[in-house]
Amino acid sequence: MAASVPGHLAVHFSDLARRIAAGQVISGPRMTDPLVAMLHAALGAVEPGNAVRRHLRRDGGRLVLSDGRSLPLGRRTVVVGAGKASAPMAAALEDLLGQDLDAGVVVVKHGHTCPLQKIRLIEAGHPVPDDQGLAGATALMQAVSGLTSDDLVICALSGGASALLPAPVAGLDLADKQAVTRLLLASGADIQAVNTVRKHLSRLKGGRLAVQAAPAPLLTLAISDVIGDDWGTIGSGPTVADPTTLGEAQAVCRAAGIWDALPPAARTALCDPRHESPKSDHACFTTASCLLVASNALALSAIAAACPDYGFRAQLDPAVLHGEAAEAALRFVAQAAELARAGRATALIAGGETTVTLGAHPGLGGRNQEFALAAALALERLDPSLSRRIRILAAGTDGNDGPTDAAGGLVEATTAARMRQAGRDPQRDLLSHDAYPCLAAAGALLRTGPTCTNVMDVAIALIAA
Repeated sequence: MAASVPGHLAVHFSDLARRIAAGQVISGPRMTDPLVAMLHAALGAVEPGNAVRRHLRRDGGRLVLSDGRSLPLGRRTVVVGAGKASAPMAAALEDLLGQDLDAGVVVVKHGHTCPLQKIRLIEAGHPVPDDQGLAGATALMQAVSGLTSDDLVICALSGGASALLPAPVAGLDLADKQAVTRLLLASGADIQAVNTVRKHLSRLKGGRLAVQAAPAPLLTLAISDVIGDDWGTIGSGPTVADPTTLGEAQAVCRAAGIWDALPPAARTALCDPRHESPKSDHACFTTASCLLVASNALALSAIAAACPDYGFRAQLDPAVLHGEAAEAALRFVAQAAELARAGRATALIAGGETTVTLGAHPGLGGRNQEFALAAALALERLDPSLSRRIRILAAGTDGNDGPTDAAGGLVEATTAARMRQAGRDPQRDLLSHDAYPCLAAAGALLRTGPTCTNVMDVAIALIAA
């Protein structure tokens, strides 16, 4: 099996990003590296524009959903949304609605854009919210204000929406939200816990967008970036009833060891009963409906379907990617080693989202890069008769892993040795969460550019017979 990182990765995936941003079907010649081609298949399966088109169609004055439900277009039809995939989702809705679309606004991460005609596109900061996000959240709230029961709101929601829609509750400002976000991200708390806190510090999250859009009917189309596709966690659940409570938000902060470090205004807000989120008995949810259009499971299925084309038998383990990234990598390599002992050409496929608990002075990287670095060290420790037959890719489907320009990494048994030859200490870099320069030194970074989709992460281990 070839053991090199293709030099054309950046060129190919720049083209891929443009295709996804334009809402086009991904096509073209297969790449020579099966690992990269399988990632390409995953991204194609969860392309946001086509995901919307597969699940929503027009029948005269009605919208028909793929599950058989339908609802009438409104006197005024407004599209709002946020997330890394919301721009191509909005483009598909513009095509579908045509002249029946009255207005709209979507907020996306910087660079995750595509051309829109009637829907206003606002780029903002992620994962830490910024002024543009605050302006976007304000514009979104204005877009749904003053509507009636004869109107219709369609929300295009995807991963990243939580950070892209900062709308602090009374008594909080953007700097407070930024400080809370940084503390949560560094704590190692999982996304469900992080969003439990976010929902109780926001005028939009935790069902509050649905409250503001009422009495207009509300349809949410979502691309899930959370394990289990929980509606209350995707984008911090702005359009669904919130089962979490202020008390649970306080408990998250205490368990993560950040309660005392929170800005005083945030602690006050989390103890204020006025900031409790709306529950299922609120009238606004009687006219709200939701439809999932893409998820991590769909991406994994596409990888599995591509495996026979490259001579590999697919084995899915969607449960691997959770917990600390380095620990998940050890589990993944151990499974790959067992498959290597069996002697069959196999692709081990996993999906999900890990965490990284940062120390006081972390380096540069992301959870997929940390996974790849830990995997490289684990491969090096295997018997060479096994390790030389295993190659591993770990990537964020959005194309941005942490605060870097890389999606993840692609490693093999010799990667750690190449890091040392380049003057890096991979074990030290792993402990200091400095995976980016370490992988870069070995030529093992995987760069895709923004893909304008987001269904968490994928990991693939190709095991040669």
